[in-house]
Amino acid sequence: MMILDLPTIMAFTVAFAVFLYVVMDGFDLGLAILFPFARPGDRDTMVNTIAPVWDGNETWLVLGGGAVLAGFPQAYAILLPALYVPIIAMLLGLVFRGVAFEFRFRSQRRQHWWDRGFVLGSVVASFMQGVALGTVLQGVTVVDGAYGGGWCDWLTPFSVLCGISVCIAYMLLGACWLIAKTEGHLRDDAYAWARKLVFATLAAIVAVSLATPFLLGQYWQRWFEWPTIAVTGLVPLLVALVWLALLRTLAARRDRWPFFLSLALFALCFAGLGVSIYPDIVPGTLTIWEAAAPEKSQVFFMTGVILLIPVILVYTGYSYWVFRGKVGADAGYH
Repeated sequence: MMILDLPTIMAFTVAFAVFLYVVMDGFDLGLAILFPFARPGDRDTMVNTIAPVWDGNETWLVLGGGAVLAGFPQAYAILLPALYVPIIAMLLGLVFRGVAFEFRFRSQRRQHWWDRGFVLGSVVASFMQGVALGTVLQGVTVVDGAYGGGWCDWLTPFSVLCGISVCIAYMLLGACWLIAKTEGHLRDDAYAWARKLVFATLAAIVAVSLATPFLLGQYWQRWFEWPTIAVTGLVPLLVALVWLALLRTLAARRDRWPFFLSLALFALCFAGLGVSIYPDIVPGTLTIWEAAAPEKSQVFFMTGVILLIPVILVYTGYSYWVFRGKVGADAGYH
């Protein structure tokens, strides 16, 4: 097999799209989860930090799902029924969050209810993303090439742990975003939240990392057997170094660095996930080569991706550039 054959490129396309969705939608989901801890007068400012960019993030979610369907239809047919409940709950949470996001500015008398809806939709979406990840990691029941499990197989202690961990990590990302984008007491509050969440996030990473090798035998082999341990051992080492750097920049109150270091922490966790799963797309059942679509279908999809992704990246980068800088309490998007 070629190292860079079409199924591998398709798999990296899926991973790239999912990673960009996680980090770009993660900070605004985490920001919403922090709403109950914020002063009521600061909530408009918090929302205005993400207002110009938040609604474009789901583009990457659609691209990731479409890439799985186009590149690995057999895996899509297996995983989607296994994840019906988490995915539907996640999508409903995202829809409700979007409605609440806009309505809270237009319905002043009922703004507190829309704030609760904004928090609830974000919590549900974040938690269910983690549950879906945990469900895939722990493996799904496959019978005769189709999903053979039940409606509630996704609900396990490990998937719940992953759901809680994703919520905590998103909150850290949201707090670091607020550090970079706000001033005054809101920034001070964000520093206080981040200093607590950085320890909670490390605890969540350790808990999930300790549990994962015991889910499937292949995870243990990839992480702890020679010679792969010579490479995989670098991931926890780098996580520790980035975590220490994040802790130090929070103590030094360097506004820009915490957000980028938290992104680096996410990237390393994502790399660890890749180490565990690759080259499987349905862990323990199907590799990317076994699940791959016909070559013509992959070429057709990748042609569109090659043309589309640069456009999305340029537009996204330009949006963040235009709306760069601090957002004060007296300035806003709405």
